[in-house]
Amino acid sequence: SGFNSVGHMDTMSRGRHQIGHYKEGEEFIQNVFQVLSQIFTGKEKSNLAICWLQYEISKVIQCLQAKKKKKLKAQGRKSKKLAKNFLKAPDNRNNLSLWKLYAYLEWLLGNTDDSRKVFDTALCTAGTGGLKSAQLCSLSLLYAQLEVELLESTEGAVMSRAVHILTKLTENGSYVPYSGQVLPVNVLKARKTYEHALQDYLSETPVSDQDQAKDTDQLVNLVGCYALFQYLTVGIDAAVLIYTQASEKLEISGSQKCENTGENFGILNFPTALEAVTLLHTNLLRFHMKISVYPLNPLREALTEALKRYPSNQSLWRSYIHIQRKSHSASKARRFFDSVTRSTNSLEPWLFAIQAEQMRKKLTERVQRADVGEIHCTIPETGLTNRIIALFEHAVQSENGSHCPLLWRMYLNFMV
Repeated sequence: SGFNSVGHMDTMSRGRHQIGHYKEGEEFIQNVFQVLSQIFTGKEKSNLAICWLQYEISKVIQCLQAKKKKKLKAQGRKSKKLAKNFLKAPDNRNNLSLWKLYAYLEWLLGNTDDSRKVFDTALCTAGTGGLKSAQLCSLSLLYAQLEVELLESTEGAVMSRAVHILTKLTENGSYVPYSGQVLPVNVLKARKTYEHALQDYLSETPVSDQDQAKDTDQLVNLVGCYALFQYLTVGIDAAVLIYTQASEKLEISGSQKCENTGENFGILNFPTALEAVTLLHTNLLRFHMKISVYPLNPLREALTEALKRYPSNQSLWRSYIHIQRKSHSASKARRFFDSVTRSTNSLEPWLFAIQAEQMRKKLTERVQRADVGEIHCTIPETGLTNRIIALFEHAVQSENGSHCPLLWRMYLNFMV
């Protein structure tokens, strides 16, 4: 029925309405998933189920962001039904990745107790792999992160459910649900276990490329669990220290790989591990700043360093824009955007530079139109308009920019 986008374009807004999922596009995507699930078997089918559930979760998150309660309820029912059907399949009953997504879905829908039950069930049935099992680490890390987000301060966090989860992970026994307290002796033992496990991972050299891929995933989960454990039991500085140690080691390993073997599977994987560790680091700093008083500089430095290395990471750019909104001086951010766009071909720096200026423009317009009598305008609005147009012009002249429909649509939208 005419020209519609498949999926959604959440960067564009039409008046008060965000452009969401189109009906035709949505039907098309669902049909693709259904046809593929009949063709695939075994591991491929499980991987497809994971992708499908991630897509459903992305729609739930979109409803949450748009604050559409009715739509969220309907979407939640559909997504939960799909998740339960996946888990009923004999092949998927012990698939921890699917259990993890189902528990996360329940958490997003606000069913905290149900979500905890799912997490606990998954951990109880997962066996006793402990820190050696990548999936178990990943499941425990998400569970602990979600629990930490409920904390209002780090006081008394040593007795929290998150510490219980991270402590149980190190014990190699079967999981026991949280009963309201954590023994200090278990915390001390867990810290030692984490310390030794991390040292082992950082010192060993994987035999094959296949092992390398598994090990880097496992290393990221281990670093995440250990740093979060230290954050809750010691403090933010102890957690940052672990991220720093892991990052330094990963950088050295990555550069050695390049020298020894030239292009090899390991190099492709090490930067992704380093990127994931950096993301965990910046997210923890952001969270800590939200619940307590902490200087902005460590986070700003970590983000600028990371973005020079990974200019196309959208999560890092979002965090960067978020902290820059708090500062009244735009010149530092503009200089940074300018230096990154000169040194990379990726489009993300352009798109986020434009978005940052548009947010600034919105803010000044709101202040100028505020109904409070005479206002002395400090930032000339036309200057911002011209700056945004110049950014668009430069972006569409770049090789990648000229072929990016989103960029052209944003430009047209702005000019209108």
